[in-house]
Amino acid sequence: MIPMYPYYSYETRCRQVPITFPPQHQDVQPGLEYLMNPAPISDNPKYKGSGKLEGKIAIITGGDSGIGRAISIGFAKEGADIAIAYLYEREDAEVTKQMVEYYGRRCLLIEGDLRKPVFCQQVVRETLEVYGKLDVLILNQAVQFPQESILDISEEQLEDTYRTNIFPHFYMTKAGFPYLKPGSSIISTASVTAYAGAPLLVDYSSTKGAIVSFTRSLALQLVGHGIRVNAVAPGPIWTPLIVSSYPADYVKTFGLETPMKRAGQPFELAPTYIYLASDDSSFVTGQVLHVNGGIITET
Repeated sequence: MIPMYPYYSYETRCRQVPITFPPQHQDVQPGLEYLMNPAPISDNPKYKGSGKLEGKIAIITGGDSGIGRAISIGFAKEGADIAIAYLYEREDAEVTKQMVEYYGRRCLLIEGDLRKPVFCQQVVRETLEVYGKLDVLILNQAVQFPQESILDISEEQLEDTYRTNIFPHFYMTKAGFPYLKPGSSIISTASVTAYAGAPLLVDYSSTKGAIVSFTRSLALQLVGHGIRVNAVAPGPIWTPLIVSSYPADYVKTFGLETPMKRAGQPFELAPTYIYLASDDSSFVTGQVLHVNGGIITET
């Protein structure tokens, strides 16, 4: 049975996408989706897969909730089996697993800390033990700790932000690269903040800028192996990271600064990752695709 979840038609749901949110805050990052009000919208029931990822195996870091959950659901609809690496959000991860299985695919859950190279090696090893191969690597984990001044960014925060947001890109790629074949794809989650900046997120934004440079450089290094490397730069998206990093009053108006005057929902990002993972983007590498509600950025 699929878990209880607010499914609506695409048209109905678009009318019900919230413009503002109730004040709320969670004390621990990266946050828990099942505690959010309203729940992020991770699935578009009218999206029908066409086998774009049939038989593919994908690792999705941070796949338990938010953008990662939406990617997992979208990939399942397109025929991929999933391995999800997550930190501690077991209840969220179990819901995502049920949703992937509802759409007829397998989902392996692996709990641990991606800041540790040995765990990244474990993620790849367990994926290979269960599925026998690896085709797509989605690097999607992140934390953010808003600060009014750079003087308030402690050494511990700086190290945590970098060790979470960028170091696992190297660890996971090093662990997975020997098993990727021509036609494989690596896709990172960057951010609009890498291009537009964010005054409260100096350290977070700089890690996202590092992801952009990582994407462009690794694409050049791996193009001769037939492996494509790209990224997606979301704008403000309603995910657990938001309620676990910003104060409750800030959450009330989250996303209103975009030209579309609202935050995005995770389901609105999934097709972009599907495109980059599939043969539809066979002539695309080293690129960052922007899904941000109309924010104009210099690329």
